[in-house]
Amino acid sequence: MRITVDALLIDTPDPDALAMFWEDLLGWVRTFEDEGEVMIAPRDGQGFPLLFVEVDDAKAGKNRLHFDLRPDDQAAAIAKAIDLGATRVDIGQHEDPHVTWEVLADPDGNEFCILSDGTPDADPDLIAEARAKLDAAHTHGHEADPDHDHG
Repeated sequence: MRITVDALLIDTPDPDALAMFWEDLLGWVRTFEDEGEVMIAPRDGQGFPLLFVEVDDAKAGKNRLHFDLRPDDQAAAIAKAIDLGATRVDIGQHEDPHVTWEVLADPDGNEFCILSDGTPDADPDLIAEARAKLDAAHTHGHEADPDHDHG
């Protein structure tokens, strides 16, 4: 059985404003608008979209899920996020000299991290092995359901 992520929904009192923040920060495009809902997606069509859905209540407490963004230029990405309305969040990350990411919150208070420039430290052999296993799984009978449009 194959399962794909169709969209990630984000509850917000103002879908238009929050979608605009993420649209501008990520360089994505608006793909759908309806009363109380706005969807944005990557320009290249790769990955899954974000769907902002209107709710009456504001965010309360720490996120259970957050984005880790890895830009080409961390300082520029942080400056852009702040210019768009993000705020810095201190969760004690600066107490550890090995921490290279910055925690920010979008205009609704949803935390996200901007990681250091470049690529993560990972073993290229492990990455190649994992990709080969995924490719093999998809070519051995794990085809998408032709009756369901996955976007």
